[in-house]
Amino acid sequence: MFEVQLNNLKQQVQGTLLSAGFDTLQNLTRQTVSNMNQGDFPRWLNAYDSLPKLDSLDVDLATDAITVDGECNELQRQQLKSGLEQLIPWRKGPFSICDIDIDAEWRSDKKWQRLISSLPNLNHKAVLDVGCGNGYYLFKMAAYQPQVLLGIEPGILQNVQFWSIQKYTQTMATMLPLKIQQLPQHFPYFDVVFSMGVLYHRKSPIGHLEHLKQLLRPGGELVLETLVIPGDEQTCLVPEDRYAQMRNVWFLPSVKMLCGWLQRIGFKQITVIDESNTLSTEQRTTQWMRFHSLINFLNADQTKTIEGYLPPRRVIIRCQK
Repeated sequence: MFEVQLNNLKQQVQGTLLSAGFDTLQNLTRQTVSNMNQGDFPRWLNAYDSLPKLDSLDVDLATDAITVDGECNELQRQQLKSGLEQLIPWRKGPFSICDIDIDAEWRSDKKWQRLISSLPNLNHKAVLDVGCGNGYYLFKMAAYQPQVLLGIEPGILQNVQFWSIQKYTQTMATMLPLKIQQLPQHFPYFDVVFSMGVLYHRKSPIGHLEHLKQLLRPGGELVLETLVIPGDEQTCLVPEDRYAQMRNVWFLPSVKMLCGWLQRIGFKQITVIDESNTLSTEQRTTQWMRFHSLINFLNADQTKTIEGYLPPRRVIIRCQK
C-alpha cells in the first residue's frame, strides 16, 4: 500500500513544481518502510484487507462526517464494522461508512468549521498537510480539487486508517509515513502548507516554522493551528513536565508572541482566523477511542489542567511566504 500511495503521488505531481522533489519523497518513504518496526502493522493490514468491496458508492465530503453511502448487505456490513473496529483507537473524525458511524475522539469538523471561511484557494494547487493524522482534513480538502494533495504522518495506524477510508471515498489524496524532520530543509514545492496540532510538540518551534516556510514556493501560504495561552508579546508557557497529561508539549506562546515569531522569520499578511478554548464536547472518550480524554485532564470545574495550567486554547493563523 505504501507503493500504491507513491504511485498515486507520482501521477499527481506530473507538470508541477513538486515533480522535482518526487524522487526525494519516494526514497525517504521506501527507507522509512524498510526500517519500520512491524509491531501491530500486520494485524492492522489484515484488518484493512478484510474490508469488503462495495459497489455504487455515494461520497459526501461536505457534511460534518466524511460520509459514504452505498449498497451493503448484512454480511458486508459485519465485515466492515469488524475491520474498522480492529483499527481502534480513532483519534480524528467523524466518518460514516454505510451507516457505520466512527465517532472519533476529536470532532475534527468543529475545527474545520472555524477554518473554512478563511481557507486559502486550494483549487489546482499543490497542498501539504504536516502531521495529518488519519487524513480527515485531507478528505475535506479534496473537495476543493487541488492538483496535489499530500499528507505526511509517521503513525502507521493512522496511515492504515486513511487507506481504509480512502478505499471507499476514492479521493485523490495521498499519505506517506514521514515526519516533517525527514523532509529537506529547502523543499519549496507547495502552494499551501497546513500544520495543525504540531508546533507545540517541537522542541524548536521557530525552527519548525522556518522549515514550514522552506516547504512553500514564493507567495505560498501557511495555515498554522496550535495551542496558545493568553498574554502579551513576552508571554510563553514552557510546561514543567506534562500539559493536560501530554508529555511532549514544549512551548505554548501567546498569540502575540506567535505572530511575532512568524513576522521575525519573514512571513507576511499574518491573519488570526480563530482563537478559542477546546471543550470536552470537541475532544472526548467514545466507543471508537476508549482511553481517557480531555475531561480527564482538567480539574473538576474545567478551569485548569490537572497540572494547574490554563486549559487548552487554540489559534488558527494564516500567513504568506
